[in-house]
Amino acid sequence: MTFPVYFWLGSLRIHPHFLFESLAYAVALRLVLRNVRKDSIAPAQRTSVIVGGMVGALLGAKALVWLQHIDLLWQNPQQLLFILLQGKTVVGALLGGVIGVEITKKMIGVNRSTGDVFVYPLIIGTAIGRIGCFLTGLSDQTSGIPTTLPWGVDFGDGIPRHPTQVYEIIFLMILMLFLHLRSRYQRQEGDFFKFYLISYLAFRFLIDFIKPDFRPLLGLSAIQVACLIALFCYRRNIPQMFQIR
Repeated sequence: MTFPVYFWLGSLRIHPHFLFESLAYAVALRLVLRNVRKDSIAPAQRTSVIVGGMVGALLGAKALVWLQHIDLLWQNPQQLLFILLQGKTVVGALLGGVIGVEITKKMIGVNRSTGDVFVYPLIIGTAIGRIGCFLTGLSDQTSGIPTTLPWGVDFGDGIPRHPTQVYEIIFLMILMLFLHLRSRYQRQEGDFFKFYLISYLAFRFLIDFIKPDFRPLLGLSAIQVACLIALFCYRRNIPQMFQIR
């Protein structure tokens, strides 16, 4: 397999990252629109919440990707500029989206939890997007460090690496199954999203140890630090993940 793995539509060559990212957004949006039909808040308020979340997600994704690659500021400023224009992080988007939603809810006077309807769209959309990351190869900067394990993947530089994109897809499918089983039991409004967010952030904190990232703070990357801060904020909800009521 040669990376990037391009797709062809007649004579048009389509980059895998663009293809699967577009597909991820389309599928996630379709699922969100289907889920909000069963929502408990007014349509106008839900629209405001979605817009607030999208703005926060965009800002968070860009801010964290800049911090993640801040070493390029003095090593390769041009590459940093390219990353700022093209790059984004799922963790940054998630946390920025949460902040954007909470600010919006405070502004419009919504006191109820609103995240549950986004859980499956986020999981499925992220999994689809990671297919594009995998097929893009090294230039996407989501692959892992070199490995001697038999499933290591040569993304084009002759070095077998951890296919961390595939690890994430597998984790997301397991998480979706866990949440489906957990949904059969009694839970409070908002628990579903908290379960998802805590699980994903814990996974990203651990998996990023096998990624070749810049680690300026106690051997941690900017993404890992962001995960730890968020997990600390949600620490009271972690025991609830394993309680059956």
